[in-house]
Amino acid sequence: MDINETYDVVVVGGGAAGLSAALVLGRSRRSVLVIDAGEPRNAPAGHVHNYLGREGTEPAELLALGREEVGRYGVEVRAGRVSSAARTGGRFAVGLGDGSSVFARRLVLANGVVDVLPQVPGLEERFGRDVLHCPYCHGWEVAGLPLGVVASGEECVERALLFRQWSEDVVILLNGRPAPQGEDAERLAARGIRWVPGRIRRVVVEDDAVSGVELDGGEIVHRAALVVTTVPTADTTLLDALGGPEAPGVKVVGNAAAPYAGVIASAADGMTAGTLINHELVVEETAAAVAAYRKEAA
Repeated sequence: MDINETYDVVVVGGGAAGLSAALVLGRSRRSVLVIDAGEPRNAPAGHVHNYLGREGTEPAELLALGREEVGRYGVEVRAGRVSSAARTGGRFAVGLGDGSSVFARRLVLANGVVDVLPQVPGLEERFGRDVLHCPYCHGWEVAGLPLGVVASGEECVERALLFRQWSEDVVILLNGRPAPQGEDAERLAARGIRWVPGRIRRVVVEDDAVSGVELDGGEIVHRAALVVTTVPTADTTLLDALGGPEAPGVKVVGNAAAPYAGVIASAADGMTAGTLINHELVVEETAAAVAAYRKEAA
């Protein structure tokens, strides 16, 4: 690869946010490179929900459609990883995992987050299937089923009350945490939500489906799906190297900027960033043209 390969915009991350930014910029006649590591956050999920016009689409299908669409407008999507980014000579030098480099006038960071789950054996293997974290993403699919909320965060009471909208059979699995007290206990009791003490030894799976959890004492608590609170964790290495969230010429979009945003919100964020970047470039190019015009006229 030519080390002097230069684009108007390099987009790091080929999810909904990154591809939406690339789509706007491609349609704005900008040269755009999307570098995609191929590890979307929602890969374990069976379907994307609440995306108007694409309700129930498989995540891989949505991204494949997006790549095809941006390709119509000259956007290049390249598999790989970005290992470094630095500002040099008025542009960004972007180092790739294969040792090569490209340059960009603007940079979009759409590299998302990783969901860190509670340390319970078996949770990670079922995440996105019948271990859930978002009621708006998965609530309909488990409506009416017995649900177990793993008490892994301070908000477990609120999460249990929220999932109560989808099921009348909700249990909080305390997993070694203290039992709810005071107003929290009252609210749970009023909504018919009980809690079970004891630490969780493992998730019980039968016929490729969660059937409950086994506690340390050997008791099996039967549940058809489990609810967890995840800790969305972003890799900020690139952003930190560029000077942080307010770095000029850099837009952070999607879950990298808003960890709890849904797919459609991330796509909208990418679209907005794309329009702003094109406007910035138009202003920059106009200023350069005016300076050249004045120099020629002098």
